[in-house]
Amino acid sequence: MLYSTLIDDLQSAPDSGHRYDAISIALHWATLLLLIAMYWTAHAHEAAADGAVAARMLLLHRSTGLLVWFVTVARLGWKGMFGVAPALPTAMKPAQRFVARSMQTMLYALLLLMPVTGLLQSVLRGKAFPLILGEFPAVVARDKVAVTLFHGIHETSATTLLVLIGLHALAGICHGLLRRDGVLGSMLPVFGSKARREEVA
Repeated sequence: MLYSTLIDDLQSAPDSGHRYDAISIALHWATLLLLIAMYWTAHAHEAAADGAVAARMLLLHRSTGLLVWFVTVARLGWKGMFGVAPALPTAMKPAQRFVARSMQTMLYALLLLMPVTGLLQSVLRGKAFPLILGEFPAVVARDKVAVTLFHGIHETSATTLLVLIGLHALAGICHGLLRRDGVLGSMLPVFGSKARREEVA
């Protein structure tokens, strides 16, 4: 029952026209994949017993974090200039609309903040460090106080972002399973035409 209800919601948005544009959808899921890689490499770095493995995970973590920042900037640029976003369902109350928009704003803010704080704590160590595309040079002297400060902000923002992602996913599932209002389907790939789905069924 739950499965069929979810499929109905996933398939309602593509036929109604209430969907995000293809670029917005692609950037959304690219962000998710990068975040999975970013959190995984952070965990792998902490858990690594071998110094070489830890260094490799840190390199990937830093590089992935920068990619998250650039993709987020691209998302915001596309959203502001060319993006197509469906309106929130009319059944949503003003308070729910406020919470939805506030959560989106906080997600974007943390997606921009977290990579910057991570980069700053690395730069302020006063040493060059490797990235996938090359080495970032030492540009300032070491500042232990600033490193500690930005490390704390980085850790807090990472935890907060993880919580918000969980709430965001839970809200999407609730829209799909309970409300069945097409919100979840509006950010998912098209599964095929309605006629084709009815033919298969």
